[in-house]
Amino acid sequence: MSSPGTDSPHRVAAMAVHAYTALGVVLALLMVHFSYAGEVEIVLWLFLAAMIIDGTDGFLARRFRVKEVLPGFDGALLDNIIDFITYAFAPMVLLWSAGYLPGGWLGAAIASVPLLASCYQFCRSDAKTEDHFFLGFPSYWNIAAFYLIVLGANPTVTTITLLALTVLVFVPIKYVYPSRTETAWWPTMTLTTLWLGLYAMILVQFPSPSVWLVALSCGYLLYYAALSLRLTLRRRRVAEHA
Repeated sequence: MSSPGTDSPHRVAAMAVHAYTALGVVLALLMVHFSYAGEVEIVLWLFLAAMIIDGTDGFLARRFRVKEVLPGFDGALLDNIIDFITYAFAPMVLLWSAGYLPGGWLGAAIASVPLLASCYQFCRSDAKTEDHFFLGFPSYWNIAAFYLIVLGANPTVTTITLLALTVLVFVPIKYVYPSRTETAWWPTMTLTTLWLGLYAMILVQFPSPSVWLVALSCGYLLYYAALSLRLTLRRRRVAEHA
């Protein structure tokens, strides 16, 4: 029997998983293009597509054992590259080009702050902890951009929000990694899936979505933040008494 590393079907499957992840770079290109074309709604749909790919490619990679089958290809690096441009770079382009940031060089400077913080975040060796958390705000700038746009934030509110989240990049709170959390996996993944559905429903009604839909979707954000903070404090207490 051939091993997974030399079996052609296994190699094809592993390469297909990497190709699936790499689709994110195409989505990022389209995000930037449609941002400057003024097609905000299309960009927000592309954000959703990128999140679905990001939320499923890890499962596929583990299912088809891509590390074992293709040891010479760094899928984690590919994932980080895609995440940076779809979760950080493209959202800043959208907010700046669509007028949610101040105009001119001031807007460029404000947009650069989250990008620089994300460069630091993505290059940290402990950004993804061994117990499957993100250390510091995990550069969910696409989600921030979604709510700022849906809620019609002005440049001042957008600026304050981005700067506040930038600070959280450097605060050592452990944020839940939804698809890999070892605590409350089922409720977290169920709520995450429901949130993605609410995101789509809000976009269907964009630019005037139901206030109740938006509020319901924000409930997931509160759950995520509360769970992350609770687990962070619990682990600190355990470490202190170890």
